[in-house]
Amino acid sequence: MASTWISNLGDGIALAAGPLLVASQTRSPALVSMAMMMIGLPWLLFGLYAGAVADRVDRLRMVLIANTLRIVVLVTLVGSIVTGMVNIAVVLTAMFLLGTAEVFADTAYRTFLPMLVDKRDLGIANARLQAGFVTLNQFAGAPVGAALFAVGMAVPFGVQIGCGLLAIVLVSRIVLPPVPAREAPTHVRRDIADGFRWLLNHPPVRTLALVIVTFNITWAASWAMLVLWSLDVLDMGPVGYGLLTTAAAAGGIVGTFLFGWLERHVALATLMRACLGLEVAMHLGFAVTTAAWVALLIMFGFGLYAFVWGTLSQAVRQRAVPLAFQGRVGSVYSVSIHGGVVIGAAVGGLIAEHGGVTAPFWFAFVGSGLTLLLVWRQLAHIAHVDEHEVHGSAPPAG
Repeated sequence: MASTWISNLGDGIALAAGPLLVASQTRSPALVSMAMMMIGLPWLLFGLYAGAVADRVDRLRMVLIANTLRIVVLVTLVGSIVTGMVNIAVVLTAMFLLGTAEVFADTAYRTFLPMLVDKRDLGIANARLQAGFVTLNQFAGAPVGAALFAVGMAVPFGVQIGCGLLAIVLVSRIVLPPVPAREAPTHVRRDIADGFRWLLNHPPVRTLALVIVTFNITWAASWAMLVLWSLDVLDMGPVGYGLLTTAAAAGGIVGTFLFGWLERHVALATLMRACLGLEVAMHLGFAVTTAAWVALLIMFGFGLYAFVWGTLSQAVRQRAVPLAFQGRVGSVYSVSIHGGVVIGAAVGGLIAEHGGVTAPFWFAFVGSGLTLLLVWRQLAHIAHVDEHEVHGSAPPAG
């Protein structure tokens, strides 16, 4: 948990500084949206392979190597900024390389929690890790990152390097239980196919993947323009942009206190429907407002429901997937998520080029609303099957 929290602080600093660095090099909506694509594209290229590798090798070593490579890329980026050699091509290349290292680090790291806690505790365990994410990544990291960027473009990324090094030291101290041995050696392609097959034959995880890929398309289409929208439409400035993510983090903090009560007293399907419905409303709110204070209120609500949705959906998947399949199935799930981000960012950039930076929010409102109508009834099936998973009587995946 300490490793996760300190890493989230560094990533939170970059969460605000990264888009500001991109915006300092270009005002083209297409290039700004491409920055988000560079983060998500590696998941499409390497995500399935990373999942298969995570189920074949020492997962802890995989995390350590990948995070070390992230530090190397960040040092190179800082060097380009300090020497004045930075440009949009350098920034986009760095984002792609950072995204690639993140694929392997996150794929292996996400298998740790099911190895360390009981299935019945995965909900609250995810909530505690997410508490660090919202407080340090978004609440503390984002405004600090924006403020440090105002001091100097290289400063926030230098601080991120320090956080990353400390996180590597901390994660190296984790002792994981052994993964069940394989009956016979298999080819990577077969492992990938097994991951796909397991997901396709498991209704709740399959439905979650379909829901998330479509909602990430609509979300990324608008989010790719968030930095330009805040600067040009709301006229908030760099620090104001950081306050948007801070407002979301404040909502997430409220979500951490409410999650335990919600998990005990509210049906899973009801919670999921409420979270997705609030996302539809958020896109509409952004599409029609030009007031900074309204945007901050919407971001607060976004942080609250996004925390609840992310924690619940993660716990459902972790409970359902066998330990030996966590890497492969998790990678298929992550590819679905980031595939939606890549597609959405590209669509959002094209829409903004022709319709302005507000147009992607209208697209997101209509697209997410239609998706929610289509999956409304299926969300009840997710709740039903997950309930069986918690008590250990789920139907077989195959």
